[in-house]
Amino acid sequence: MPELFFEIGTEEIPAGYIEPALKHLSGQLSDYLEKHRLHAGKPVWMGTPRRLAVCVPDIAGRQEDVVETHLGPSVNIAYDKEGHPTKAAIGFAKGKGIDVAALTTESTPKGDVLCARVEKKGQPTPDILNAYLPELFGSIPFPKKMRWADGKLAFARPVHWIAALFDGKPLQFEFGGIAAGNTSYGHRFLKPDAFTLKSFDDYRKQAEAHCLVVDPKARLQRIREQLNQLASEVGGTIQEDNELLDTVTYLVEYPVTLRGEFDARYLELPKELLVITMKHHQKYFPVWKGGDLLPYFLAVSNMKTRDSTLIRQGNQRVLRARLDDARFFYDEDRKHKLEDFVEELKGVVFQKDLGTVYERTERIQALVTALTGEIQPGQVLPVDARATRRAAMLCKADLVTQMVYEFPELQGIMGGYYALHSGEGEDVAVAVKEHYKPAFAGDSVPSTLTGALVAIADKLDTIVGCIGVGLIPSGSEDPYALRRNALGIIQILIHYDLQTSLEWLIDQGIAILGDKAKLDKDKIRYHCLELFSQRLKTLLTQEGFEYDVIDAVLGTRVDSFKDIKEKAMALSDLKKQPYFETLAIAFRRVASIIEGQVPDEVNPDYLKEEPERALNEKFVELRPMVESCLNIRDYSSALAKIVEIKPAVDRFFDHVMVNVEDSKLRQNRMALLKSISVLFSQLADFSKIVVKKS
Repeated sequence: MPELFFEIGTEEIPAGYIEPALKHLSGQLSDYLEKHRLHAGKPVWMGTPRRLAVCVPDIAGRQEDVVETHLGPSVNIAYDKEGHPTKAAIGFAKGKGIDVAALTTESTPKGDVLCARVEKKGQPTPDILNAYLPELFGSIPFPKKMRWADGKLAFARPVHWIAALFDGKPLQFEFGGIAAGNTSYGHRFLKPDAFTLKSFDDYRKQAEAHCLVVDPKARLQRIREQLNQLASEVGGTIQEDNELLDTVTYLVEYPVTLRGEFDARYLELPKELLVITMKHHQKYFPVWKGGDLLPYFLAVSNMKTRDSTLIRQGNQRVLRARLDDARFFYDEDRKHKLEDFVEELKGVVFQKDLGTVYERTERIQALVTALTGEIQPGQVLPVDARATRRAAMLCKADLVTQMVYEFPELQGIMGGYYALHSGEGEDVAVAVKEHYKPAFAGDSVPSTLTGALVAIADKLDTIVGCIGVGLIPSGSEDPYALRRNALGIIQILIHYDLQTSLEWLIDQGIAILGDKAKLDKDKIRYHCLELFSQRLKTLLTQEGFEYDVIDAVLGTRVDSFKDIKEKAMALSDLKKQPYFETLAIAFRRVASIIEGQVPDEVNPDYLKEEPERALNEKFVELRPMVESCLNIRDYSSALAKIVEIKPAVDRFFDHVMVNVEDSKLRQNRMALLKSISVLFSQLADFSKIVVKKS
């Protein structure tokens, strides 16, 4: 069967634009062909900075014929008393392009109506593609587009040529004033001459001969092999960096990797600074030996030459200039102690309603002080209150250093180095360095408890502060990354097993925010709790817990996120048992029957019926065991003990009337059920469990 192939040739398109554009082209084209009755194979896409190419194999030569059925007006109004067609019938037939005599009738729930069956002959595939492809090309959602010369076409970069073949023959359309043809062009510098295309296979063969590696997967593999080879020649390795690999893959058409070197004296600079300079600013790959950098870098070039010395020297000069700048900033910053920069934070506005970064630092210190006092008694790990508060004071100081001004990606990291240079303790320096952690999906939490507390305080102030002034995330809008900050706090609390009430945390943040808040305390608390609840649901869902289990355990008091996760695990295991649904129904019945003001204690003198006495005895027997399990956070055993009360609960409901006229008996029976409900509600809200209908 025929194939469709096209290539859009352009100026160099930004690396991040190319793969999304190719996926859009192939996806939209596939959907269009299916919708328009053209059977086709799965599209294959390839691309470089200068070309977007798609091939659709096994495509039909023309559309399938189809008979379309259209229902029209009621028969009652379509014909007059003599049986002649009315204007309604004539107009309906004319609108469908058929003779009125060709109309038939169709029975529907609303009665008999006119029916027009219209045969649509399929069009030749080239005709359809000639009309559609210009529309498809113009629909690519590039992040930014440009216009050039006097044309009206907007595209990522100027378009120079279009090759488009169907069954080996050029299609006949224009895009932006450029006519489609059967010609492509080679590498801009290595072999720029034109070559004529016959098919997709022919394109790939000729592309290689014209110094083009058009398949991104092949380019990436070639780059990876070259990197590993060059690194191993100097006894080093390359750390896997898929993001950088993807970027350089779409920066070149013919990858040639070169190894450069730099003065070993630059290794005295922080390794994070060297890595940022090489990777983010120059798209170079650092060379490692274990955890140490070697004085080499690997650059992926778009050129092959007999002598690569000039290209290597050019890259070395560029890197040396950047490293010289970095050394200058580093030396200038270290002429001052880190604490000297704190005062300058008064001139940096964090957010117009929340004040300066200096004010934020003061709030972080206050939160850290409160946190230290809250978790100190029950912590196995020691908390150095002085070091924690000191780290909180210094954590934002590097924002006004020359280094972070030039390399904002190094905020926090440079603060840690400058703290050590200033004579601060290791604990303080590490906390300053790591307090932004976790900063992204998959990032680790701070490695010390001091850093963890500063990180919690920093993120909590951002969350409470932004919500407090009305900056509540909605949809995809979250400019201050409140969702990420909430997830970061959850991850830290789980990792360090900090037994801190979420409501207490939020209330501390609200109190310290003070009169800067625009919303009232209850609204701030509600939105903060909702934010944390949604993040925790997301985290637990990603770990495979069912949604009703998540809702059930979140219905308990959130004093520890680790406890919530462990309760979810225990409840999930219990839910697998064959008797679980009847257990959940029984416990839901216990909770649902309680209403009004109910005493907290059961009066044994009012237990008249044997089943209620038996239930009370079982409850009194099990309560200390369950509470003991809860105290040691053995939730599986606690749930197992609660299961033991189910037979007594069932017998109680089978033989005892709760809502009796005697108010003392009624209140006492509700008190018994309330005691049971309070006990198991510490583990889960069973009303949230989804029970299958029998």
